[in-house]
Amino acid sequence: MRKILVTSALPYANGSIHLGHLVEYLQTDIWARSQKMSENECIYICADDAHGTPIMLKAQELGITPEELIKKTFKEHVKDFEDFNIKFDNYYSTHSDENKDFSEFIYKKLQDKGDIKSKTIKQFFDESAKIFLPDRYIKGECPKCNAKDQYGDSCEECGATYSPTDLINPISIISKSTPITKETEHFFFELSSYEKFLKKWISNTTQNEIKNKLSEWLSEGLADWDITRDEPYFGFTIPNTKNKFFYVWLDAPVGYIASFKNYCDKHNINFDEYWNKDSTCELYHFIGKDIAYFHALFWPAMLEGSGFRKPNAVFCHGFLTIDGEKMSKSRGTFFNARTYLNHLDPEYLRYYFASRLTNKIEDIDLNFDDFKSRVNSDLVGKIINIGSRCAKFINKDFNNKLSPSLNNAGLIKDVLNNSKKIIENYESRSFATNVRLISSLADNVNKYLDEEKPWVKIKNKDNQEVVHKICTDGINLFRILIGYLKPILPVVSSKTEKILKCDAINWKNIHDLQLSKDIMNFEPIITRIEEDAIESMKKEAKEENNV
Repeated sequence: MRKILVTSALPYANGSIHLGHLVEYLQTDIWARSQKMSENECIYICADDAHGTPIMLKAQELGITPEELIKKTFKEHVKDFEDFNIKFDNYYSTHSDENKDFSEFIYKKLQDKGDIKSKTIKQFFDESAKIFLPDRYIKGECPKCNAKDQYGDSCEECGATYSPTDLINPISIISKSTPITKETEHFFFELSSYEKFLKKWISNTTQNEIKNKLSEWLSEGLADWDITRDEPYFGFTIPNTKNKFFYVWLDAPVGYIASFKNYCDKHNINFDEYWNKDSTCELYHFIGKDIAYFHALFWPAMLEGSGFRKPNAVFCHGFLTIDGEKMSKSRGTFFNARTYLNHLDPEYLRYYFASRLTNKIEDIDLNFDDFKSRVNSDLVGKIINIGSRCAKFINKDFNNKLSPSLNNAGLIKDVLNNSKKIIENYESRSFATNVRLISSLADNVNKYLDEEKPWVKIKNKDNQEVVHKICTDGINLFRILIGYLKPILPVVSSKTEKILKCDAINWKNIHDLQLSKDIMNFEPIITRIEEDAIESMKKEAKEENNV
């Protein structure tokens, strides 16, 4: 049995979960569920990223404290994840005692090694708002490619990272004024000290596309990393200072450790077994391509310097587009998770995203026509229909009891022969390949049923036994196909297990045949998508975004 710790990036605690976020959480959830079906000890943890200037300013805007804001957002996030059937083993917050302790511990370790340096720097200051401006509250032109409307830390067009003061024609997002520069003392992590370590580490732990980008950054030379923010700020105070705070990107990834420690304390798990430098347990991070720099350079260097183990791999994914366009509130192509849930079954989106997700760093498009077609034709019309058409005869003509023998053991064997490949595809995050393969297997099953025509044979009393066997074939094949889809469709699989009165399907028992067993009356497991539901969701999104 493998021992695995898996994480998704921490959602920021000043806004709602949207469909773009869900690409990552669904990808991780599907992967973790497949690991658990292999009976591996796979622990999936996450947390709200609860610090930073944006949270402080949002709370001021709402007339509440930052603590009240992050508490409210936490409840909303947890509910959205639960309703999308995303099963975290522990969901926590970076605003916690555990995170404070680990952040200070790591900082002290780095400081003791001489990796923390103090420098007086010039930083942008908004005279109107009386605040030093964090990276994301300054916009201007990228100093590398001259792309306009870029944030103060990195360029979304060329991927470059830079100091905010390098921006061309900077503007404060808070007051829309041109900021001045002002001197302040900050602490820096000497990332350059870890260049040799990082070059070796990224060669085995990141996808080729990310590896190439990281190599570019490494070849340019690693700059020291500013880990300080000035007051006013919502976060953890840096030890032995009064008005200096840890930059949110220092304590945010530490939230992985803190959330796991919280889980360990609640479940009597050995924390050191997973996070000790020599741990043989596995650790994987699922993240968006836009935060690869932090997770594949800063984070492993912090872990190396403080004596913790490093991730086995960092898995990056692309962004979500809607009908071929970037998610945009003004265009009406921005959908919150709750807006979707108000109109559509979460299993639809789980299936559709899985049908598009690969292990490459590619953007995926939510095309609503394709979305409707894939769910209605492939999932409901092709796969679910196998169960409903065969169970109808078992329920009506055979007193809800499956036959003691099969009619086509060869077809069942052929379908089961794909189980190893299915498991390997989940392991490698090749979900789209699995959906195509399962759909193809369903085609073979439907072809078999169409050729045997049990609905015609049942009319002749002499064919009762063979029809019983054919439909028992169909029920067994349906169970296998749903088992193959179980990491993607947990609710559909749970309903199927209940109807078939079978044990919870896993990769070990998926080969077990259901013979001479009672089943329940078949009830609709999932229905087709109605166009009206999609249009209603689009309308609500436009109203929310004042489009």
